[in-house]
Amino acid sequence: QVQLVESGGGLVQAGGSLRLSCSASGIIVSINAMGWYRQAPGKQRELVAVIRSGGITIYADSVKGRFTISRDNAKNTLSLQMNSLKPEDTAVYYCNADVQSVGRMNLWGKGTLVTVSS
Repeated sequence: QVQLVESGGGLVQAGGSLRLSCSASGIIVSINAMGWYRQAPGKQRELVAVIRSGGITIYADSVKGRFTISRDNAKNTLSLQMNSLKPEDTAVYYCNADVQSVGRMNLWGKGTLVTVSS
C-alpha cells in the first residue's frame, strides 16, 4: 500500500513563509507527476502547482512568483516553498501523486492546514 503524508502547515502572518512537505511510502516503482492542490472553506479544490518527473513545473496564476514546487525523486518527496503568503492562500493543502506501484494509481494525502492571518 502506498501512502502520501503531508507536513509543514500552520499559522503564519501575511507576508510570511511556510514550507510544505509530502512523503510517499510503500511499494513504489516510480512516480510520474506530483502536485499540490488546495481547498479553501466553501470552495472547490484547485491546483496550486504540479511537477512532472522530468522537472517541468506548472503553477496556478495566483501563486506564480511566490510559490516554488520541488521534488526529490530518490527520496520520493515533494515540497512547496510558499513565500509572501496572503490571507487568500488559507486552505487545506493536499499532496497528489501519480504512482506506479503494483499497479498505477493516483493518490491523495490527507491534507495539511495553512492559515494566513491579515
